[in-house]
Amino acid sequence: MSGFDNLNTDFYQSSYSVDDQNQGYAYGNTEDPYKQPYGQYDYSQPMAYASPGMMPQPQQPYTGQIFQPTPAYTPASSQSMYGSSFEDEPPLLEELGINFDHIWQKTLTVLHPMKVADGSIMNETDLAGPMVFCLAFGATLLLAGKIQFGYVYGISAIGCLGMYCLLNLMSMTGVSFGCASSVLGYCLLPMILLSSFGVLFSLQGMMGIVITALVIGWCSFSASKIFISALEMEGQQLLVAYPCALLYGVFALISVF
Repeated sequence: MSGFDNLNTDFYQSSYSVDDQNQGYAYGNTEDPYKQPYGQYDYSQPMAYASPGMMPQPQQPYTGQIFQPTPAYTPASSQSMYGSSFEDEPPLLEELGINFDHIWQKTLTVLHPMKVADGSIMNETDLAGPMVFCLAFGATLLLAGKIQFGYVYGISAIGCLGMYCLLNLMSMTGVSFGCASSVLGYCLLPMILLSSFGVLFSLQGMMGIVITALVIGWCSFSASKIFISALEMEGQQLLVAYPCALLYGVFALISVF
Protein backbone atom coordinates (compact mmCIF):
# COMPACT_ATOMS: atom_id res chain seq x y z
CA MET A 1 0.00 0.00 0.00
CA SER A 2 2.90 2.29 0.62
CA GLY A 3 4.02 1.85 -2.96
CA PHE A 4 0.56 2.78 -4.32
CA ASP A 5 0.52 5.98 -2.27
CA ASN A 6 3.86 6.97 -3.64
CA LEU A 7 2.59 6.32 -7.16
CA ASN A 8 -0.39 8.66 -6.71
CA THR A 9 1.68 11.50 -5.41
CA ASP A 10 4.43 11.17 -7.95
CA PHE A 11 2.48 10.32 -11.14
CA TYR A 12 1.11 13.75 -12.06
CA GLN A 13 3.54 16.52 -11.37
CA SER A 14 2.19 20.02 -11.96
CA SER A 15 2.66 23.52 -10.72
CA TYR A 16 -1.09 23.92 -10.18
CA SER A 17 -2.05 24.27 -6.58
CA VAL A 18 -5.34 23.94 -4.81
CA ASP A 19 -5.27 27.58 -3.76
CA ASP A 20 -5.67 28.68 -7.38
CA GLN A 21 -9.25 27.38 -7.40
CA ASN A 22 -10.41 30.22 -5.19
CA GLN A 23 -9.25 32.72 -7.77
CA GLY A 24 -11.81 33.47 -10.50
CA TYR A 25 -11.04 34.53 -14.05
CA ALA A 26 -11.78 38.21 -14.76
CA TYR A 27 -13.49 38.99 -18.05
CA GLY A 28 -12.95 42.52 -19.11
CA ASN A 29 -11.54 43.48 -15.70
CA THR A 30 -14.97 43.30 -14.14
CA GLU A 31 -15.95 41.67 -10.94
CA ASP A 32 -18.17 38.64 -11.13
CA PRO A 33 -21.60 39.86 -9.94
CA TYR A 34 -22.71 36.38 -8.96
CA LYS A 35 -19.95 36.08 -6.30
CA GLN A 36 -21.50 38.81 -4.19
CA PRO A 37 -23.00 37.73 -0.88
CA TYR A 38 -26.75 37.68 -0.42
CA GLY A 39 -28.21 41.13 0.18
CA GLN A 40 -25.16 43.04 -1.12
CA TYR A 41 -25.74 42.78 -4.88
CA ASP A 42 -26.45 46.12 -6.58
CA TYR A 43 -29.38 45.44 -8.90
CA SER A 44 -29.43 48.98 -10.27
CA GLN A 45 -26.15 48.48 -12.16
CA PRO A 46 -26.31 46.93 -15.64
CA MET A 47 -24.72 43.56 -16.15
CA ALA A 48 -21.57 43.26 -18.21
CA TYR A 49 -21.50 40.89 -21.18
CA ALA A 50 -18.48 39.57 -22.94
CA SER A 51 -19.93 39.96 -26.45
CA PRO A 52 -21.45 43.21 -27.80
CA GLY A 53 -24.04 41.26 -29.78
CA MET A 54 -25.56 39.94 -26.57
CA MET A 55 -26.54 43.42 -25.33
CA PRO A 56 -30.34 43.69 -24.86
CA GLN A 57 -32.23 46.27 -26.89
CA PRO A 58 -33.73 49.16 -24.90
CA GLN A 59 -37.51 48.98 -24.58
CA GLN A 60 -39.88 51.91 -24.90
CA PRO A 61 -41.69 52.77 -21.68
CA TYR A 62 -45.41 52.05 -21.57
CA THR A 63 -47.32 55.31 -21.66
CA GLY A 64 -50.88 53.97 -21.56
CA GLN A 65 -53.15 53.31 -18.65
CA ILE A 66 -54.12 50.04 -17.08
CA PHE A 67 -56.92 48.28 -19.01
CA GLN A 68 -56.88 51.19 -21.48
CA PRO A 69 -54.25 50.46 -24.11
CA THR A 70 -53.36 53.04 -26.71
CA PRO A 71 -54.92 51.99 -30.09
CA ALA A 72 -52.45 51.59 -32.92
CA TYR A 73 -55.09 52.25 -35.62
CA THR A 74 -57.91 54.74 -35.45
CA PRO A 75 -60.69 53.96 -38.00
CA ALA A 76 -62.17 56.84 -39.99
CA SER A 77 -65.53 58.07 -38.87
CA SER A 78 -68.64 57.67 -40.99
CA GLN A 79 -69.03 61.41 -41.43
CA SER A 80 -65.55 61.83 -42.96
CA MET A 81 -66.18 58.84 -45.21
CA TYR A 82 -69.64 59.74 -46.52
CA GLY A 83 -69.51 63.51 -46.16
CA SER A 84 -71.82 65.56 -43.97
CA SER A 85 -74.64 64.40 -41.77
CA PHE A 86 -78.29 63.93 -42.74
CA GLU A 87 -79.24 67.45 -41.68
CA ASP A 88 -76.68 68.98 -44.09
CA GLU A 89 -78.00 67.16 -47.17
CA PRO A 90 -79.75 69.28 -49.83
CA PRO A 91 -83.52 68.99 -50.29
CA LEU A 92 -84.93 66.28 -52.53
CA LEU A 93 -86.29 68.73 -55.12
CA GLU A 94 -82.88 70.37 -55.41
CA GLU A 95 -81.20 67.00 -55.98
CA LEU A 96 -83.75 66.25 -58.72
CA GLY A 97 -83.01 69.60 -60.37
CA ILE A 98 -86.44 71.12 -59.66
CA ASN A 99 -86.19 74.75 -58.61
CA PHE A 100 -89.55 76.49 -58.32
CA ASP A 101 -87.95 79.92 -58.23
CA HIS A 102 -86.29 79.36 -61.62
CA ILE A 103 -89.47 77.85 -63.02
CA TRP A 104 -91.42 80.92 -61.98
CA GLN A 105 -88.82 83.29 -63.47
CA LYS A 106 -88.82 81.41 -66.77
CA THR A 107 -92.61 81.43 -66.86
CA LEU A 108 -92.69 85.19 -66.30
CA THR A 109 -90.09 85.65 -69.03
CA VAL A 110 -92.31 83.78 -71.50
CA LEU A 111 -95.48 85.59 -70.44
CA HIS A 112 -93.74 88.97 -70.71
CA PRO A 113 -92.14 89.06 -74.18
CA MET A 114 -90.53 92.48 -73.62
CA LYS A 115 -88.79 91.38 -70.43
CA VAL A 116 -85.04 90.87 -70.69
CA ALA A 117 -84.19 87.17 -70.36
CA ASP A 118 -81.53 86.03 -67.91
CA GLY A 119 -79.15 83.86 -69.91
CA SER A 120 -77.67 82.15 -66.82
CA ILE A 121 -81.10 80.85 -65.77
CA MET A 122 -82.31 80.00 -69.25
CA ASN A 123 -79.18 77.96 -69.97
CA GLU A 124 -80.25 75.28 -67.46
CA THR A 125 -81.58 71.90 -68.51
CA ASP A 126 -84.81 72.11 -66.52
CA LEU A 127 -87.41 69.71 -67.95
CA ALA A 128 -89.89 69.77 -65.08
CA GLY A 129 -91.75 72.82 -66.38
CA PRO A 130 -91.81 71.69 -70.04
CA MET A 131 -93.24 68.30 -69.09
CA VAL A 132 -96.01 69.96 -67.09
CA PHE A 133 -96.78 72.36 -69.95
CA CYS A 134 -96.92 69.55 -72.51
CA LEU A 135 -99.26 67.60 -70.23
CA ALA A 136 -101.43 70.70 -69.74
CA PHE A 137 -101.56 71.30 -73.50
CA GLY A 138 -102.71 67.73 -74.10
CA ALA A 139 -105.27 68.05 -71.30
CA THR A 140 -106.82 71.19 -72.82
CA LEU A 141 -107.01 69.45 -76.19
CA LEU A 142 -108.71 66.55 -74.44
CA LEU A 143 -111.34 68.93 -73.06
CA ALA A 144 -112.08 70.00 -76.62
CA GLY A 145 -112.59 66.36 -77.65
CA LYS A 146 -109.13 65.83 -79.22
CA ILE A 147 -106.98 63.00 -77.92
CA GLN A 148 -103.62 64.15 -79.24
CA PHE A 149 -101.10 63.24 -76.52
CA GLY A 150 -99.04 61.12 -78.90
CA TYR A 151 -98.84 63.89 -81.48
CA VAL A 152 -97.88 66.46 -78.85
CA TYR A 153 -94.97 64.44 -77.50
CA GLY A 154 -93.89 63.21 -80.94
CA ILE A 155 -93.82 66.66 -82.52
CA SER A 156 -92.07 68.05 -79.42
CA ALA A 157 -89.28 65.49 -79.66
CA ILE A 158 -88.75 66.02 -83.42
CA GLY A 159 -88.88 69.81 -83.05
CA CYS A 160 -86.39 69.85 -80.16
CA LEU A 161 -83.99 67.66 -82.12
CA GLY A 162 -84.23 69.92 -85.18
CA MET A 163 -83.66 73.10 -83.15
CA TYR A 164 -80.76 71.47 -81.35
CA CYS A 165 -78.99 70.72 -84.63
CA LEU A 166 -79.81 74.14 -86.08
CA LEU A 167 -78.59 76.12 -83.07
CA ASN A 168 -75.34 74.19 -82.91
CA LEU A 169 -74.69 75.14 -86.53
CA MET A 170 -75.57 78.80 -86.02
CA SER A 171 -73.96 79.56 -82.63
CA MET A 172 -70.29 79.64 -81.71
CA THR A 173 -70.68 78.26 -78.19
CA GLY A 174 -73.20 75.52 -78.96
CA VAL A 175 -76.18 74.37 -76.95
CA SER A 176 -77.17 71.13 -75.25
CA PHE A 177 -80.25 69.12 -76.15
CA GLY A 178 -81.69 69.60 -72.69
CA CYS A 179 -81.36 73.38 -72.89
CA ALA A 180 -83.09 73.52 -76.29
CA SER A 181 -85.89 71.27 -75.04
CA SER A 182 -86.32 73.34 -71.88
CA VAL A 183 -86.66 76.66 -73.74
CA LEU A 184 -89.05 75.29 -76.35
CA GLY A 185 -91.14 73.64 -73.63
CA TYR A 186 -91.48 76.80 -71.58
CA CYS A 187 -92.44 78.82 -74.63
CA LEU A 188 -95.34 76.41 -75.21
CA LEU A 189 -97.28 78.21 -72.47
CA PRO A 190 -99.11 80.68 -74.82
CA MET A 191 -100.23 77.69 -76.89
CA ILE A 192 -101.96 76.32 -73.78
CA LEU A 193 -103.93 79.56 -73.56
CA LEU A 194 -104.94 79.15 -77.20
CA SER A 195 -106.14 75.58 -76.70
CA SER A 196 -108.02 76.67 -73.57
CA PHE A 197 -109.74 79.37 -75.63
CA GLY A 198 -110.61 76.71 -78.20
CA VAL A 199 -112.54 74.77 -75.57
CA LEU A 200 -115.06 77.61 -75.23
CA PHE A 201 -114.99 79.14 -78.72
CA SER A 202 -114.30 77.97 -82.25
CA LEU A 203 -110.92 78.86 -83.73
CA GLN A 204 -111.84 78.23 -87.36
CA GLY A 205 -113.27 81.70 -88.04
CA MET A 206 -111.51 84.96 -88.81
CA MET A 207 -111.15 85.79 -85.13
CA GLY A 208 -109.63 82.39 -84.44
CA ILE A 209 -107.11 82.79 -87.26
CA VAL A 210 -105.99 86.19 -85.92
CA ILE A 211 -105.66 84.89 -82.37
CA THR A 212 -103.76 81.85 -83.61
CA ALA A 213 -101.32 84.01 -85.59
CA LEU A 214 -100.71 86.21 -82.55
CA VAL A 215 -100.08 83.21 -80.33
CA ILE A 216 -97.60 81.71 -82.84
CA GLY A 217 -95.73 85.01 -83.00
CA TRP A 218 -95.77 85.22 -79.20
CA CYS A 219 -94.26 81.74 -78.78
CA SER A 220 -91.62 82.14 -81.47
CA PHE A 221 -90.61 85.62 -80.28
CA SER A 222 -90.16 84.43 -76.67
CA ALA A 223 -88.18 81.36 -77.70
CA SER A 224 -85.88 83.31 -80.04
CA LYS A 225 -85.29 85.98 -77.38
CA ILE A 226 -84.24 83.35 -74.83
CA PHE A 227 -81.97 81.57 -77.32
CA ILE A 228 -80.30 84.84 -78.30
CA SER A 229 -79.59 85.84 -74.69
CA ALA A 230 -78.39 82.38 -73.66
CA LEU A 231 -76.15 81.76 -76.69
CA GLU A 232 -74.99 85.36 -77.24
CA MET A 233 -76.28 85.50 -80.82
CA GLU A 234 -76.90 89.22 -81.24
CA GLY A 235 -78.51 90.21 -84.53
CA GLN A 236 -79.78 86.70 -85.35
CA GLN A 237 -83.15 86.74 -83.61
CA LEU A 238 -85.17 86.66 -86.84
CA LEU A 239 -83.17 83.69 -88.10
CA VAL A 240 -83.92 81.79 -84.91
CA ALA A 241 -87.57 82.93 -84.74
CA TYR A 242 -88.43 81.47 -88.15
CA PRO A 243 -87.87 77.75 -87.34
CA CYS A 244 -89.52 78.32 -83.95
CA ALA A 245 -92.60 79.71 -85.71
CA LEU A 246 -92.74 76.61 -87.92
CA LEU A 247 -92.69 74.35 -84.86
CA TYR A 248 -95.37 76.25 -82.96
CA GLY A 249 -97.44 76.50 -86.15
CA VAL A 250 -97.81 72.72 -86.08
CA PHE A 251 -99.11 72.90 -82.51
CA ALA A 252 -101.51 75.65 -83.57
CA LEU A 253 -102.90 73.46 -86.37
CA ILE A 254 -103.57 70.72 -83.82
CA SER A 255 -105.41 73.26 -81.64
CA VAL A 256 -107.51 74.72 -84.49
CA PHE A 257 -108.39 71.55 -86.33
